[in-house]
Amino acid sequence: MTDIAIIGAGMAGLICAQRLTEAGYSVLVVEKSRGLGGRLATRRLYGTWADHGACYLKPQGELFRDFVQLLCDRHIVEVWANPTQPDSAPRYIVPAGMSAIAKFLAQGLQIQLNQRVTAINPTPKNSWCLTLESNEQLTAKALVLAIPAPQALTLLAPLGEGVLGKEFLDNLSSVEFYPSLSAIAGYSATSVELPPWKDRKFTDDPVLGWIGLDSSKRPHPQQPVFVLQSSAKFAELHLETPDLQPVGKDILQKAAQRLALPWLETPEWMQVHRWRYAFPSRPLSNPVLSASSTIPLVCCGDWCGGHLAEDAMISGLAASGEINNYLRQLPLPNLDFFQLFTE
Repeated sequence: MTDIAIIGAGMAGLICAQRLTEAGYSVLVVEKSRGLGGRLATRRLYGTWADHGACYLKPQGELFRDFVQLLCDRHIVEVWANPTQPDSAPRYIVPAGMSAIAKFLAQGLQIQLNQRVTAINPTPKNSWCLTLESNEQLTAKALVLAIPAPQALTLLAPLGEGVLGKEFLDNLSSVEFYPSLSAIAGYSATSVELPPWKDRKFTDDPVLGWIGLDSSKRPHPQQPVFVLQSSAKFAELHLETPDLQPVGKDILQKAAQRLALPWLETPEWMQVHRWRYAFPSRPLSNPVLSASSTIPLVCCGDWCGGHLAEDAMISGLAASGEINNYLRQLPLPNLDFFQLFTE
């Protein structure tokens, strides 16, 4: 048995796991995907890599600015210059891909990848039992769900109000998300004339949400690579579409027309990723959601208090404090990240 099981290895789950591990708890992180980071996602393809989830960081609060500064000092992130907006707040990118942030946060943690949790049940010994897709079972004294609220609800709803409390389940059910589609496209270096901008955001476009020159974030790129994110309305139309390649071509076609860049329609290669829970459209106001169960259980994520990676970090920190209060109330590490992630 472990002290604390955390479902989800995104920003919130990894921050929560690090702080509780540093305090002295035994912590196990379980992640359904084969990689770390959640929407801090990087896909390797065609000899390069591209960020098809969160594409950059734009710190707002002091705590997250300190974290980003730590990442800068470790040469993990750097400023993404944008000549068209010289006076705007700095945006930070990860030359090795956004998932490198998750790998940094995962140092020293016990993590099981490719492990989907299919059921959660209380045990007679006042602990949680997690059943995995492989039929393996894990037990923990406390549980943190650091995954999108609808996924958490699927796992927790069978426990019912009698175990978790009506208010908790009502709050969890109230959270809603916008979907998005991300098209990654690579082009011949000799046949395109790159635009002067690094990225463009589209407002109220029926198809397009954002486009970025992802290869501008890479050291010595071999070819131009763009990442295009669809609008939520367009993504909703294709949430169940089995083959997304024609959908990706539609996105490229609309971008080519909108930006007057006809060559965008004809990439050398393209991949499309579906984000069912891309951006919280109706988040909670609090940074953590706690069940009224007799066994400690909390939920956290960017949907607790906001919708950004920064909000996910704050939520993960709040979840670590909440779980610690339920358990042994050990001294938690200072929130100064320069102390928390020492080499």
